[in-house]
Amino acid sequence: MLKTRIIPTLLWKNYTLVKGKKFDSWRRVSTIIPAIKVYNTRQVDELIIVDIMATLENREPDYVTVNDFSKECFMPLTVGGGVSKVDHVKKLLRAGADKVTINSSAFEDINIISESADKFGRQCIVASVDVKKINDDYICFKSSGTVQTEWKVQDWAKKLEENGAGELLLTSIDRDGTMEGYDTDLLKRVTSVVNIPVIAQGGCGNYEHMFEALDTGKAHAVSAASIFHFTEQTPLEAKKYLKNKDINVRL
Repeated sequence: MLKTRIIPTLLWKNYTLVKGKKFDSWRRVSTIIPAIKVYNTRQVDELIIVDIMATLENREPDYVTVNDFSKECFMPLTVGGGVSKVDHVKKLLRAGADKVTINSSAFEDINIISESADKFGRQCIVASVDVKKINDDYICFKSSGTVQTEWKVQDWAKKLEENGAGELLLTSIDRDGTMEGYDTDLLKRVTSVVNIPVIAQGGCGNYEHMFEALDTGKAHAVSAASIFHFTEQTPLEAKKYLKNKDINVRL
């Protein structure tokens, strides 16, 4: 049985790390390499680093910087932001990423998912899905949450799986940075229609929120940022808490 993962997410903007609320009001929190070195000592299972400006600025990923910080990262590393071609995936993997997350470009051409999965293995491809609740539906957004798409989340999740995504990084824009808890209804809607792992993201404020995402939302992993940036709570203590709740974590 696969272990449940605890995955910090680092948002990278102009060489610094930031954290905001609901994909807005960005606040500088650190720099990349010192943050990675801290997480190297905290027994995290994986790390996600996303360049939040690359797509908005219509540029490729910064492979040089990825190469620099990947050398300091001693855990599996997922990198995203600005990935719009299969060649970008190849260059990020060569720069040291273990997985690549793809969001906006998949809405333009789903073949980037299928072709990347065929070439590098679906285990390398993490489809990022950013969602807002509108009336009673959950609708997908692209371009760092600035552009609404026509896709309902369940339909888009199934399409991503059908085209080779190895897992989904599912983010509630409404909950992002609020520390009020994951949207378990959103999680259930997605985990009930796909068979690939779903990583919950957006809203974590304490260890119980993680448990709710895993137990009620049926997520396979939890990603968090604010809880680790702005509180004394740690990934290791989160694992101990979850283990006491009979969640299968790696200690």
